Amino acid sequence: MTDYGLLFLLLLFVVAFLYASVGHGGASGYLALMAVWGVTSTVAKPIALILNCCVSLLAFIAFYKEGYFNKKLFLSLAVASIPCSFIGSKIPLQEHVYKSVLAVMLCIAAARLFFVSKEQKQISEPPLIALLVIGSIVGLLSGMIGIGGGIILSPLLIIMAWSTVKETSGVSALFIFVNSIAGLFGLYQKGIVFTTDMKYMLVVAILGGLLGSLLGAKKFQVDGLKKILAFGLLIASLKLFFT
Repeated sequence: MTDYGLLFLLLLFVVAFLYASVGHGGASGYLALMAVWGVTSTVAKPIALILNCCVSLLAFIAFYKEGYFNKKLFLSLAVASIPCSFIGSKIPLQEHVYKSVLAVMLCIAAARLFFVSKEQKQISEPPLIALLVIGSIVGLLSGMIGIGGGIILSPLLIIMAWSTVKETSGVSALFIFVNSIAGLFGLYQKGIVFTTDMKYMLVVAILGGLLGSLLGAKKFQVDGLKKILAFGLLIASLKLFFT
């Protein structure tokens, strides 16, 4: 059994479930959770990215099967974000800076989603240059912090009316997956430290991600998705501020 205990695994399951239900991998939640348990960022980052890859892939498959995916939107973002995520993973951050940056971004994303109360009726075509710039910035920040970038990307797509909520979930899920792979590869070149508890975390995250993604893609309503996403981001932000 994992040294972190049953409570840690239970919370890990909830994080994976919550984030997968809105097309996210949950890296920010995993990082916040491990910070509470005293895991250093050196150990936490690669573990969070691996869990992120598994859960985001499950989320993408679930939303894709239901028809919630925009290939053109994804490619325009990913072509710029993937190399930037790799570069960002090689930029060292002091522990307190790393936590503060992540906490602030989570807080902003949660606050903005709370004020977006209804599904956008008129979806507009985003300018390619805007998508390339956003992809680059989100990719760089994602690599630096050790997340997939969905927490930053999703609110932007929804607020700018460039995608519906569920389509955003599908795009974000694959976006998170490819950025996590790029970031993980960058960390691997620097040297990765894994714990013996990794296998337990992986099983629990996959179970939570599988259930959350299936429910999110098929049963959860749009407004509920926004509330769940905003609540999850706020909880992760508060944990990082006070750890």
